[in-house]
Amino acid sequence: MITQDKSKYTLELSQSISYLENLGYSNIKADMEGYESPKSYHKKGSDIDVTPDIVAEKEGRKHIFDLSLKSQKPRLLKSKWLFLNTLSQLKSYRFRLITTRGHYKFTNEIIEDINLDTVKLLKI
Repeated sequence: MITQDKSKYTLELSQSISYLENLGYSNIKADMEGYESPKSYHKKGSDIDVTPDIVAEKEGRKHIFDLSLKSQKPRLLKSKWLFLNTLSQLKSYRFRLITTRGHYKFTNEIIEDINLDTVKLLKI
């Protein structure tokens, strides 16, 4: 989810965190009050910061999660996902997308647009 949508989707973010806790993820960092913020990456030459929505660990491996919810700026969302996917491949992390009911079609269309077929989708 992009920065402009953070205030609109706080409920979905908290539901995702509790879902991941129930699955056994630990050391959860989230871009939300009450949690430590994950590492942010700055795009050189602009004022864009890319911060994953959730970063957690399970069985010694780091996982990066991003919420896939309808957005007014899908182009910015696509570039964020491509960056996070590339980062996770370079550092041997796992990149996953979390989506909720009503956002499946939007998510699948974006995944097809940017050929991100290797990313697993968690449906809550």
